Amino acid sequence: MRLVRRFLYVIAVLTVLFVGGRIALTFWANDLAALALVPSHGFQAQPPLPANTYADPAAWLSRPGLGASDSARFRPAGLPAGEAPLDAAVFFVHPTSYFERTHWNAPLADPAADAFAGILNRGIASAFNASDAVWVPRYRQMTMGGFLADNPASGPALALAYGDVRAAFHAFLAATPPGRPLVLVGHSQGALLLKRLLAEEVAGKPLAQRVAAAYVVGWPVSLAHDLPRIGLPPCLGPGQPGCVLSWLSFAEPADIRATLDAYARFPALDGQLPGGSAFLCSNPLTGAPDTAAPASANRGTLLPDLAAPSGGTLQPGMIPARCGPDHFLMIGSGPELGEYVLPGNNYHVYDVPLFWANVRSDVAARVAAWHKARP
Repeated sequence: MRLVRRFLYVIAVLTVLFVGGRIALTFWANDLAALALVPSHGFQAQPPLPANTYADPAAWLSRPGLGASDSARFRPAGLPAGEAPLDAAVFFVHPTSYFERTHWNAPLADPAADAFAGILNRGIASAFNASDAVWVPRYRQMTMGGFLADNPASGPALALAYGDVRAAFHAFLAATPPGRPLVLVGHSQGALLLKRLLAEEVAGKPLAQRVAAAYVVGWPVSLAHDLPRIGLPPCLGPGQPGCVLSWLSFAEPADIRATLDAYARFPALDGQLPGGSAFLCSNPLTGAPDTAAPASANRGTLLPDLAAPSGGTLQPGMIPARCGPDHFLMIGSGPELGEYVLPGNNYHVYDVPLFWANVRSDVAARVAAWHKARP
């Protein structure tokens, strides 16, 4: 428990990164938050980025060649020696790290937003860094306040963010050998944008054959309204390539009402409001949907080092997981995390760090299966 408290004390910094998801999924109707965080002016249209923007390494938070400044290269203590390289290129869309109300969208380079996104990379993108090619673009993300209510500016603000992500994805593809498999990852706002990217740039195209796995985490994937448009099936078991995983983590007893209200407000990929439609629950401990696993199946939760925030260790056997009938991922009673657990026992902040080592082994198995199927 002491280790858990240390972990959560440091992970409080990560809470700032995920505060957009926190507001969107738990404080939707909080008038004080809206007053403080929602821009008071309407959306102001901006032109697309110049065509060569993502040819510049400065447009990326992580990419090959950045060296020591690349926060996605973080490797915690306790990682087994002799790990095989991940022969795949990884594209990660990070969640909200911009909190200002002066703009609906962040500038492409914002020091505070970039600093928070760097911490995020250490917590989430690092789970995929057995690959030598982890690409994380800067993009003009929608500000946190855009998730607070039915504001007409949210739609065009998200569309602007998506245009940047799509441009970055094209640059990522151009820099990746055409025969190499792809792993696509997004969390929270990043997952919302990744869903659209999959539907518009991958589904029904030859590129879909290169996707070893897609991790759309921290935002619901509707079985009826999203999944058919994504063009990839849900992952039904460990080692299955070319499929989608998604989960949203809660401890019990869980109050999911605010999350469901937020989910229902954003149109799904078919243009309809998803309402209370069922969504995908992948268990990161089993690699399969609608399953359960004890804490002993957890290969390692990421525990940052309080004395050295850029460091950290892996602690196995801490957290169980089961997909509940409401399609949320339940982690039992959950550790005592105080103010850093979101209202309703929402563990959104910890979606990947809680299962860091399992996610790492899961992607390795899916990439290996992709290569085996395509000798």
